[in-house]
Amino acid sequence: MPATHVIEAVTESQLLRLSEALAFIARRGDLFALSGELGAGKTTLARAVIRALSGDKDEEIPSPTFTLVQTYATPRMQVAHFDLYRLGAAAELEELGLDLALKNGIALVEWPERADDLLPADRLDIRIDDDGSSGATRRLTLTGHGDWAARLDRFMAMRNLIGGGGANGSGNGGDCELRYIQGDASVRRYGRLLRHGAPDAILMDWPRQPDGPPIRNGLPYSRLAHLAEDVRPFVAVADALAAAGLTVPHIRARDLHNGFLILDDLGDRVFGREMVIGTNQATLWQTATDALVALSRAPAPETLPVPGGGEHRVSAYDADAMAIETELITDWYWPALRGDQLPADDRATFSALWSDVFTELAKMPAAWVLRDYHSPNLLWLPEREGIARVGVIDFQDAMRGPAAYDLVSLLQDARVDVAPELEAELFERYCAGVAAYPGFDRDAFAFAYSALGAQRNTKIVGIFARLAKRDGKPQYLQHLPRLWRYLDRDLAHPRLAPLKRWYDAHFPADARAIPAAIPVV
Repeated sequence: MPATHVIEAVTESQLLRLSEALAFIARRGDLFALSGELGAGKTTLARAVIRALSGDKDEEIPSPTFTLVQTYATPRMQVAHFDLYRLGAAAELEELGLDLALKNGIALVEWPERADDLLPADRLDIRIDDDGSSGATRRLTLTGHGDWAARLDRFMAMRNLIGGGGANGSGNGGDCELRYIQGDASVRRYGRLLRHGAPDAILMDWPRQPDGPPIRNGLPYSRLAHLAEDVRPFVAVADALAAAGLTVPHIRARDLHNGFLILDDLGDRVFGREMVIGTNQATLWQTATDALVALSRAPAPETLPVPGGGEHRVSAYDADAMAIETELITDWYWPALRGDQLPADDRATFSALWSDVFTELAKMPAAWVLRDYHSPNLLWLPEREGIARVGVIDFQDAMRGPAAYDLVSLLQDARVDVAPELEAELFERYCAGVAAYPGFDRDAFAFAYSALGAQRNTKIVGIFARLAKRDGKPQYLQHLPRLWRYLDRDLAHPRLAPLKRWYDAHFPADARAIPAAIPVV
């Protein structure tokens, strides 16, 4: 059943803000049908959407009145701008390539009524009317058809959150400019909110994720690996980390039901970019190591409160979760490299060897495991003091497990080279920082560090192969040689000798050095 929302008294600037919000949520296959009288603002809205997607507010966007369709390549997707006013017959729409446009990106269609019933059932209709006021404002009627019905309700919730709800609940979204932030491999979407042209806050868009297909014991990968599926874990863990003394984004506003958060903007000085502009890597990584020492003093509880949303259970990083992650290398890297499945006997040996390692890791004290404590998720805030100079922005998958996991995530960064000498120095710095803690065993910690490094790097090799093979993102393959170098360091630990023999036999040097060995289809 369609969903309809009416937005009253929309000014020119508010129309631009709404266009930016539409561009933010747009995804391949979306069709926006723009109707209204001549001069109502259809082309203004279409141009604003295209400029928001291109990232260029001054880009020339000619009207497609005579060409009927104009296409644009943007960093996120292709955009096709249709004007059907001069369409001779609805059947001509097929010749204009609408189906292909929706396959490659989105379509903005002016005068959609000329297409009769040939437009897709899943679409967002936007009607713009002069509301008759002396202030030259407009009335917008948004109607979501098909899957857009639920998406429209969620879109309006996002606009209301950005605008503080509005005094009359109009959903005009306030005067904040919204700019999409190009993400990594995450299912989350981020936008920067600017007020008067200056960065003001970050919008996190994270709808609850549906479970994937069951792969073991009737459970999908996300539940076996204890991955967060909505914003609630982020909210709960953020409060706990802030209490522990770490710098995390303060949550200004939240809509837990729809999956939106408005966060403090900690900037974009990620560690990897800081190195490129000349900030000393040792300073960055040393400060981040000191932050982990501080975190080690904070207990990792089994449950955390979610303000306004009940309670979040902090899962244990157990053998099942670790095992399903290591198997990514056999499920994705091996087939992509060899063209067939790993033989059952070899897979059984692989699992048994790792099971022995996981049994030993289970003996380690339970501490915070943030899981993705590495350069893409760490921001440099040099204007602050001490460990507050490190902003941590990705921690929703946090669990309870061996503390060595986050240290090896940092010191064996998947995307940035960390020299063995710097790794060894900071490993010792961490150990010195926690040496006085009751029960700290340096030898046991060193084993856990190597074992978890091998486990994590094994997982990431599989993830990067999956991103290239399944998702068409071959850029991640450039990091594989680095991951294999880390694996060599980790597997050199004497207690991992059986695993090292297995890896050497099944992934010899020629299977590690050349990322292009994995074909992308």
